[in-house]
Amino acid sequence: MRTKRMPTINLDQIPSFEEHVNGFDQHDVLVEEIEGLIRVYGNGYVERPQIVPCVSNALPPELGVTSWDVVVDKLNNIWARFYIPTQCQEKLPLIVYFHGGGFCVGSAAWSCYHEFLAKLSAKANCIIMSVNYRLAPENPLPAPYEDGLKTLQWLKQVAFVGGKQNWWSRYCDFTKIYLSGDSAGGNIAFNVAARLGGKTTASGAVILKPLVIKGSILIQPFFGGESRTKSEKFLVQPPRSPLTLGVSDTYWRLALPSGTNRDHPWCNPSTKGLFTVEDLRVLPSLICISEMDILKDRNLEFCSALHRAGKLINYVVYEGVGHAFQVLNKSQLSQTRTLEMIDHIKAFLCV
Repeated sequence: MRTKRMPTINLDQIPSFEEHVNGFDQHDVLVEEIEGLIRVYGNGYVERPQIVPCVSNALPPELGVTSWDVVVDKLNNIWARFYIPTQCQEKLPLIVYFHGGGFCVGSAAWSCYHEFLAKLSAKANCIIMSVNYRLAPENPLPAPYEDGLKTLQWLKQVAFVGGKQNWWSRYCDFTKIYLSGDSAGGNIAFNVAARLGGKTTASGAVILKPLVIKGSILIQPFFGGESRTKSEKFLVQPPRSPLTLGVSDTYWRLALPSGTNRDHPWCNPSTKGLFTVEDLRVLPSLICISEMDILKDRNLEFCSALHRAGKLINYVVYEGVGHAFQVLNKSQLSQTRTLEMIDHIKAFLCV
């Protein structure tokens, strides 16, 4: 378990040693909780029980993937875990990946992401950079978006320097970069793309010399809204689903800026006619949707809005599985659907 103090706490709010010892901490009131994942107290303390273990970058040799960690921004504690096929003989596309967790929990070191992304790297024959960004509520939105942009700036510096300082860059095709993520990570990938500068090619790729951001892969992207969709209200989910409507609402309360609601554009991108803006920066996208996910209808509406706005998108609905099945469910059906998803991602990288 790790404990953090939110940066907005005043000195007057910090309990004294005597108050802690005697149990008289009047500020120590639980104000938000997602069972097993996060507790937020009135005095600013945040607890995150380690329900999913964090693991080192070690991988079994038979997987055929090498993994290592790098520091992206020491000041903000942004780091990333890389994955590259060990038998790489040619330049490979690079996926910049953002983990899920409602912006509030999760880590690039979580065992479930380590396993999934290593498998994706091996089977899709690509390099993956899994970004460990700042979490809410200590760092509410747009902090993760800013961390995503800082990551791309770091990549630009690596591309300019080349293999002299970063051996892996010799095997990276910096003209084939994709932004990706699941759940909150899918939201981050979308919003980072929307903030990109640079020129756009006829195919919709973004040129940030020497980088070319070719597309995005959004897996069950986490969006919301004040009005409820049918799948949010009525969908019968698999047992122990990681994303219920109550959990979703709690994540948004913790992640959105103070004084806003779920119709904020970072939560509900279709609000205020955002998709009618012609110059909205949306990369050619593969969007992966789960049939038993409360986000299903919202994700389908998102795809329809992008299509109406003339954006290049393709989507797949995975039958019989729920939210985050590819990282949190070990059933035979989930494993089959995960392999299907990896095949779809591999095909998208080859377009």
